[in-house]
Amino acid sequence: MSSHPMQTRSQSGIFKPRQPLNLNTTTSPSISLLPKSHLTALTDPNWKYAMKNEYEALLANNTWELVPRPADAPVIRCMWLFKHKFHADGTLERHKARLVVNGKSQTVGIDCDETFSPVVKPTTIRTVLSLATSKAWPIHQLDVKNAFLHGHLNEMVYMFQPPGFTSSSHPKHVCKLNRSLYGLKPYQRFAGYISKCGFKSSICDTSLFIYKKGDQMAYLLLYVDDIILTASSMSLLKSIITSLSSEFNMTDLGPLHHFLGIAVKRQQNGLFLSQSTYAAEILSRAKMTNCKPVSTPVEVGSKLSATNGTPFSDSSLYRSLAGALQYLTITRPDISYTVQQVCLFMHDPREPHFQLLKRILRYIKGTLSQGLLITPSSSTKLTAYSDADWGGCPDSRRSTSGYCVYMGGNLISWSSKRQPTISRSSAEAEYRGVANAVSELSWIRNLLLELHLPVKHASIIYWDNISAVYLSENPMQHQRTKHIELDIHFVREKVRLGTIKVLHVPADYQYADIFTKGLPKHLFQRFRSSLCLRSPTAQTAGDC
Repeated sequence: MSSHPMQTRSQSGIFKPRQPLNLNTTTSPSISLLPKSHLTALTDPNWKYAMKNEYEALLANNTWELVPRPADAPVIRCMWLFKHKFHADGTLERHKARLVVNGKSQTVGIDCDETFSPVVKPTTIRTVLSLATSKAWPIHQLDVKNAFLHGHLNEMVYMFQPPGFTSSSHPKHVCKLNRSLYGLKPYQRFAGYISKCGFKSSICDTSLFIYKKGDQMAYLLLYVDDIILTASSMSLLKSIITSLSSEFNMTDLGPLHHFLGIAVKRQQNGLFLSQSTYAAEILSRAKMTNCKPVSTPVEVGSKLSATNGTPFSDSSLYRSLAGALQYLTITRPDISYTVQQVCLFMHDPREPHFQLLKRILRYIKGTLSQGLLITPSSSTKLTAYSDADWGGCPDSRRSTSGYCVYMGGNLISWSSKRQPTISRSSAEAEYRGVANAVSELSWIRNLLLELHLPVKHASIIYWDNISAVYLSENPMQHQRTKHIELDIHFVREKVRLGTIKVLHVPADYQYADIFTKGLPKHLFQRFRSSLCLRSPTAQTAGDC
């Protein structure tokens, strides 16, 4: 599996915005600015202290040894990655500096074997949190002070000395790495150790680790060096944390409260996931903190063309805001369609595209407190809604399909995506979209099977296109459906096996419609309420 270590894509296509390796940028996910370079950081006592801590931890770990620069071996560069760590309320917890290397300069087969980036999928996170909430399991988060990625290297890798920490006695020497650094391609140390503790890596999501011994169970979610751990009992959870702490330099931060920029609050009716602080920072970055709110993120019938309008003057700002909004969809499914639309034009943004982006921000301004609510549920029944907007693209006439998947009463997965090919009828467009929904349902069913909670009943998909419903069960082939023959066979096989059941739903109850087009205000708000989006309650109680 290949993935850039500093910008990784989940199954749903969402990017987690980590700080770019180019430190000459002022873009930051926090309101306060990051240092523009290591020279700037060395003049700030907070960043200087953070860099010193990281450097000393690397030396204590025997990460490298200084040697004369070899004449016949490549030397990779390194740089400092600066990041703010926040409390759940958005206040600054501490400054964090991490030394990273430019793994792009490694050559597969020479100084590395394979690429692996431990990035858990958002759907996996929501599924595990839903299960843990339903079972009232304790949920803790762990912080790795110095990344556990520093496993032993089998390859000969040389690196320039860290900026700001060049040896005065050997300024021309380079670092011969004994252990892997963040950004290098192989780092399997954590997976190797946790397997010795009885965990097994999930096949569906390699960043999910599952423990089961008798009636004791635990799930561990890994996103690079951020960890969520939940277990069937507090004693088991503490035992696992003790074992991990004996091998890695990590801290138990207690009940889950802030993970990947998402604030997590325990409420009387479940877990509330919110990115309101992050959303406020996006508004600040766009200088729209005091903008006038709107009730919907897009007007009815609004269609963007790639060629209409004059080019937007600041394409970097457009891409920065569009990427930030894409990450916001982790807890805000109501903006998925519109964000998908503006992201289609990041290569050549124009004024109408930026106007739509600004409308999304005005909508967010009015719904800043909205977040995803996960409530206890006794059922793992899977239900999906699938829809498509036939020929909606004014340039290519390609359709946009969308789906949402519920486990019990909790929304755990959704998608809004332009189809790769043109559909010759609305039934074709619907069928292409439903094939994606069936694929997602099949993946979630396999995930639950690995979590030792198999789904015993057929998962239901609701369509509002009667022709497409008939095609899912009708064994007859028609001339007009030959272009989607593979999708038809795929869906029909799942129906025949009894894992999927297709039902018709009236258009007024087709919740997936919100992922395919702009809707009138009353219909949008009604569908939005079905997506488990809520405002936080005034009182919170208990721990995760």
